[in-house]
Amino acid sequence: MTLIISLIVYLVIFGLIWWLVGMLPLPSPVGQIVRVLFILLLIMIILSVTGILPGVNVPLIRL
Repeated sequence: MTLIISLIVYLVIFGLIWWLVGMLPLPSPVGQIVRVLFILLLIMIILSVTGILPGVNVPLIRL
């Protein structure tokens, strides 16, 4: 249960940061690079929270 709550909190924070960066007036090539980096970060967050990717340690959030 703690794992699911941590994942939800991280994804909400990630979505807010994605939304804020998406509002920046970035040129098209820079915007594409930022989008790819955000997608890679999203994959790393999901894999590290589930324990599949042990190299990136995302702490669990205990409420």
